Amino acid sequence: MGTADVQIALARVTGRLDELGIPYAVCGGLAVNAHGYARTTTDVDLLITAEGLRRFKDASLGLGWLERFAGSRGVRDTDRRVPIDFLLAGGIPGDGKPHGVVFPDPVGVTIEKAGTRFLALAKLIELKLASGVSLPHRLQDLADVAKLIEVNALGEHFGYQLHPWVRPKYAELWRNAQARDPQAE
Repeated sequence: MGTADVQIALARVTGRLDELGIPYAVCGGLAVNAHGYARTTTDVDLLITAEGLRRFKDASLGLGWLERFAGSRGVRDTDRRVPIDFLLAGGIPGDGKPHGVVFPDPVGVTIEKAGTRFLALAKLIELKLASGVSLPHRLQDLADVAKLIEVNALGEHFGYQLHPWVRPKYAELWRNAQARDPQAE
């Protein structure tokens, strides 16, 4: 863990979730970083159940976190002023239209690094692909996948563990990652 505001906010919120016994998975840009592609992010994205979110809010609002607005899934770390977005298990990434990919229960889909639970690589890639495919303006999600393929030296076969709906986009991005820039040679 670093000393940037977003990293401090991550440590605070995950520490609180651990204290309350609420399962979570860090996703978004911080999970991308944890899987080897360093990029800047200014918010914390956490996968949680609806019950976990209710428990967190009941025990934590006003004690270092405030709702962005009444009834919001998002909160703000009041110390570092960092937005924290909660993605709910069972929800649909991207445009919200059913295509078979859903946000999973965080239990069983994480890896632990330095005491923090991050979304496992395959699930992170699957959710980013679902978001990028269903919402064409979410180009950062597709760029994240392309870079994760590159920095992790993922093979074409990696796509077989992803939901069938996103496999074609994974294959396309994988093929693109194999291309060489002739001007760089």
